[in-house]
Amino acid sequence: MKKILILLLFVSPVIWAQNAFEQGNNYYQKENYSAAISSFESIINSGKESAEVYFNLGNCYYKLHKVAPALYNYEKALLLNPNDTEIKTNLDFARKMAIDDIKVIPKVGFNKVIADFTSHFYYDTWAWIAVTFALLFLLFFVGYYFSQKTTIKRIFFVGMFGWLLAIIISVASGFYEKNRNDTERPAIVFSETVAVKSEPKATAADAFVLHEGTKVFILESIANWKKVELTDETTGWIEESALKEIK
Repeated sequence: MKKILILLLFVSPVIWAQNAFEQGNNYYQKENYSAAISSFESIINSGKESAEVYFNLGNCYYKLHKVAPALYNYEKALLLNPNDTEIKTNLDFARKMAIDDIKVIPKVGFNKVIADFTSHFYYDTWAWIAVTFALLFLLFFVGYYFSQKTTIKRIFFVGMFGWLLAIIISVASGFYEKNRNDTERPAIVFSETVAVKSEPKATAADAFVLHEGTKVFILESIANWKKVELTDETTGWIEESALKEIK
């Protein structure tokens, strides 16, 4: 009896989350977006999250023309499922609702080459690529070990070094992406309009103004102030209450 009770304790939250998810989808289909939001957010508030829940939340807020929550939830969904093209497409549509049109200054030099290459895949994808190459390396090693002809042995031997190099590149790319992902602190501006200050104090001069939905990157924190950087490399200080960090 005790084992059954323990099992129910584990299973019941999962069943409840599924019911809330289905209920949210039903509300969404009936265009009752506010009720759908309540259902989806109840799942997140219970400590459970998934790319699907955040994606559906983003869709609800998008339908209600609430730019900041829509972008925030799409970004959260993309963090959990970085290779999902549907999330990327809807995120691009939602970005068009934002007022601020911040230019993206491209990186240059060797760092740009590395970033462009490693950003093709998420860091866990690079890990699976490395595992695949390791299996191929093992197959070539077996072929080299059991081959009798010298020419075939040489082919397998050269191939082993090729796959070894591929493993090293994949692992290094994965670590690079993991480090970049851990150090970046993206956030979405939730205030309708907020003045970005030149210093971390309310009396400081305004550097520029941002509107809801703009994505920024947090560089450092002092008390209730955050130093942020835009994609055009402009920096300034903004009150913590005006932002919501994505991760």
